[in-house]
Amino acid sequence: CDGTDVHVAGIMEHIEEAGIHSGDSACSLPPYSLPKAVIAEIERQTEALAKALKVVGLMNVQYAVKDGEVYVLEVNPRASRTVPFVAKATGVALAKIAARVMAGEKLAAFKLKKRKLDHVAVKEAVFPFARFPGTDVLLGPEMKSTGEVMGIAADFGHAFAKSQLGASQRLPTSGTVFVSVRDADKKAAIGLAKRLREMGFKIVATRGTAAYLARAGLDGVSEVNKVLEGRPHIVDAMKSGQVDLVFNTTDGAQAVEDSFSLRHTALMSGIAYYTTLSGCKAAVEAIAALRAGSLEVAPLQAYFKGAF
Repeated sequence: CDGTDVHVAGIMEHIEEAGIHSGDSACSLPPYSLPKAVIAEIERQTEALAKALKVVGLMNVQYAVKDGEVYVLEVNPRASRTVPFVAKATGVALAKIAARVMAGEKLAAFKLKKRKLDHVAVKEAVFPFARFPGTDVLLGPEMKSTGEVMGIAADFGHAFAKSQLGASQRLPTSGTVFVSVRDADKKAAIGLAKRLREMGFKIVATRGTAAYLARAGLDGVSEVNKVLEGRPHIVDAMKSGQVDLVFNTTDGAQAVEDSFSLRHTALMSGIAYYTTLSGCKAAVEAIAALRAGSLEVAPLQAYFKGAF
């Protein structure tokens, strides 16, 4: 914003929902699931905020969307760590333009236009968990990441898959998936498990999740003991190479403590793991994309035409 005109440089949709620190959440630009009406409302509110606050330079806003309603979480009249990501994803030198605007130039001079991107860019956080063996990999409001990577492709699935590779998380295209989710996530887990089965994966689950999936009509789900239920348990299976992917969501202090060893084992064994339902959904999309075709490699400049 130059105090008069506003240019919305990019709208990023977090993959992990509110409650996970924004610096730890993967995110997609453009949004991968938001309706057009919600995106338009976010743009409208952003322009109104920038003008009301008389911003000159960069501004970033965090929103939450629930049942189609847009809520403002915070407004910062400054740059953020996402500016380099948005600049690379859109091909627009945002920091350079903002600096010149702050020095007195007008936005109109840069002839910025709202462009529809023909690609998707996904930012993924990089965590130092492997260097700190006692740390739990569960995400929360406290930021734990120490860096970030970017995956860019023609669609969300391939872009997310590239971002996972960049963050040293190798997604399998076959094998066995361990599923243990909290009660609130069990209904959504049915669709994920069915898609994985259709792709040829075997499903292993704890007793409660396995029973729920069976009642939903998913046959052939193998039961495995939690660590507290005695051996052979899930950690034994992971250590012996019988698990290729882990979906584990949990809540409650006791449940988090009880499931720590399986998340730690996944980390130390190099098994891809996801601890939020939204992360699990994105992983399934990426696996489907990987199975449909190999990843293409192209220079960043190949994605842009006539960028500033």
